[in-house]
Amino acid sequence: MAPRRPAELYRAPFPLYTVRLHPRRPLAITAGGGGAAKTGIRNGVHFLQLEQIGGQLSASLLHSHDTETRATMTMALAGDIIAAGQDASCHILRFSLRAPEAPSGSAGRNGSGEKGPRKRRGPSPAGQSDTQRQTSEVTVESLHSVRTDFSPDALQKAVRFNADGSLLVTGGADGFLRLWEFPSMKKTLEFKAHDGEIEDIALGPDNKVVTAGRDFQCCVWQQDQLVTGLRWNENLPGIPDKAYRYQACRFGAVEDNAGALRLYTVQVPHKRERRPPPCYLTKWDGKSFLPLLTRPCGTEVISCLSISDSGTFLGLGTVTGSVAIHIAFSLQRLYYVKEAHGIVVTDVAFIPESQRGRELLAGNEAALLSVAVDSRCKLHLLPSRRSLPVWLLLLLCAGLIVATILLLQLAFPGFL
Repeated sequence: MAPRRPAELYRAPFPLYTVRLHPRRPLAITAGGGGAAKTGIRNGVHFLQLEQIGGQLSASLLHSHDTETRATMTMALAGDIIAAGQDASCHILRFSLRAPEAPSGSAGRNGSGEKGPRKRRGPSPAGQSDTQRQTSEVTVESLHSVRTDFSPDALQKAVRFNADGSLLVTGGADGFLRLWEFPSMKKTLEFKAHDGEIEDIALGPDNKVVTAGRDFQCCVWQQDQLVTGLRWNENLPGIPDKAYRYQACRFGAVEDNAGALRLYTVQVPHKRERRPPPCYLTKWDGKSFLPLLTRPCGTEVISCLSISDSGTFLGLGTVTGSVAIHIAFSLQRLYYVKEAHGIVVTDVAFIPESQRGRELLAGNEAALLSVAVDSRCKLHLLPSRRSLPVWLLLLLCAGLIVATILLLQLAFPGFL
């Protein structure tokens, strides 16, 4: 049975390029915009409150932060700190949430009988209804702004915090990897990592940095020293080295193996052909960086990758608007919606598996948010897979053995 069409969770008044989920709060942060072009399309960061209403996950706009003429293309989240990639710079924002204050003389209730000034609502075409009444719940402070790319067509394309939030790593169109001490934003390291754009960055154990570039390379770095270069096709001799390039890289946890990590990469065809070749997913050992498994993942070109907190699922978006969820262990596809969006999916993110996140899941095994240039944020639910308890399986096996023995006794008297 094919999955139902995904619900439209939110619609912004501008193209969306990135989305992040707060690990401890029912909060989604999504951003984008029309850039510096004078088209009338705004630029901003939207804070969305996630909650279950009537058995369905709903999103309501808490606050819209204006980013002036800069569209946010990439974003990293560390607690209440946002690192937003805007043009050639990284802007560091800090946000805080506080309970809404009741208007004087209203006894904390509005005319509809709901507490506080915020009004729950579903998706809105404009994405900005009630914003004026809701801005008191979120305050945003700009802390730093540093230039992170110096190419002629400068653009920061990737940004990541390390696990404890003490280090920020950026990469962009000039191919340089830059490491920043946080929160001082003092640059501690800068070196040329790729001949061309850096597409993605992943931070692993011991602050090793993995970079995926448009120069067909995916590299593992310790400081500015190359540890190893990945070769996903070394066991696939029929695929030339420059037929594919690395599009995305992410570290993920390993189920039932605390502390272990796996690296996942996406490889896409370098050239488009009339008969498109498949894209590939590769799983790597997180310490030795040896390939463990490679599987094709369809002919639609992959645009983005996300991994669930437990490392159980991989989320993929494509340039044609489709969204898929794969099992991390086997890389098999479990969920797929063709053209869930009308245009390229720019980012995907799983709802965290914290206590608050599980409350939002409402019995589903996983939930993935996808955003696209069509200004929509959509919700993809993965229902819990039904499984029999171990004791029941053992009981059924025992019953089957007894039944087989009885049948043999009836067919062949004296069998026992």
